[in-house]
Amino acid sequence: MAPADTATPKLHASDIGSIKAFADSNGDSPIPSSYYSIVEARDDVADHLASSFPVIDFSLLTSPDPLLHADTVSQLGKACAEWGFFMLTNHGISEKLMKEVMDKSHEFHNLPVEEKKEFADKGPLASIRHGTSFYPESELFHYWRDYLKVMTLPEFNFPHKPPGFKEVAYDYSSKTRAVARTLLQGISESLGLEANAIIKSTGFDSGLQIFVVNLYPPCPQPELALGMPPHTDHGLLTLLYQNGIGGLQVNHNGRWVNVNPLPNSLIVNTADQLEAVSNGRYKSIWHRAVLNNKDTRLSIVVANGPDLEEEIAPAPELVERGEGIRYKKMKYREYFSKVQQVTRLVDTSRLDKVRINPQN
Repeated sequence: MAPADTATPKLHASDIGSIKAFADSNGDSPIPSSYYSIVEARDDVADHLASSFPVIDFSLLTSPDPLLHADTVSQLGKACAEWGFFMLTNHGISEKLMKEVMDKSHEFHNLPVEEKKEFADKGPLASIRHGTSFYPESELFHYWRDYLKVMTLPEFNFPHKPPGFKEVAYDYSSKTRAVARTLLQGISESLGLEANAIIKSTGFDSGLQIFVVNLYPPCPQPELALGMPPHTDHGLLTLLYQNGIGGLQVNHNGRWVNVNPLPNSLIVNTADQLEAVSNGRYKSIWHRAVLNNKDTRLSIVVANGPDLEEEIAPAPELVERGEGIRYKKMKYREYFSKVQQVTRLVDTSRLDKVRINPQN
């Protein structure tokens, strides 16, 4: 638990336009008490489970050998069912492109605060949003993070600076979308569905994609603050790439597990709408970002979702097998713009809004 506040001011996220600028100017000074977001001890981290984190070889999933493909589909289904997260290797996105997108993302966050003000967050449906913390209007505490969020599909948007960022991001967004599409085909097969079943039922090919760059500066008191609180992701699949600085923790069977990605791998997680489509077979898993007091962590997150106008519901084939309907229909736009954005992220799941029985 955080200590009683004695010397640090009670600042709100609205008072701090950039946590990077704030951290740069305050050095090792104590953090504001409004950032005391640690509400449980850090000793619940199960380090022995990190080596069990699933790894999927994308090249085997796309192999023309039916036996290799089938075996990888089985591994993919197991990873989704048991972890809701997996590491993806041999995904076909070049190391050169991944380095370029990381370098340009750093350049954006290193721009002067004044130059980024034109991209200030104006709400969840704004095409380009720059801000700090998580959801300041609904959160109980503030979080040690600056972000850039851009809608790159169904129409491509992007900041015009720094030079070259837009072009690199377009290439990276396109390639990660193709990877996500192939993964969804494999996930459909793992559920016993036709390969394109989830793609068709969610309108994936005309769906939403959001490109997010999270920056977590060194925090003088990482034992008190979080970069992001425990949360699940909206959409179908999220693909994450980071700069080699650890911080992602996944909740696995009630224990937090540090994720240690292999170089140039992607971390993939199943998200809220995939849980609903799979009728609860594949859960949307809680995860969080922890901090350190030495290094800046930067993560590039590409969230891939359904068509905003599509009603998301369990796949009929799964319901027909006698499983029963476990999730109500909800238009993705409503979930994204209302439920996902305003639900306070403490002791509740946003999916409870669509679960038939929220206790399950």
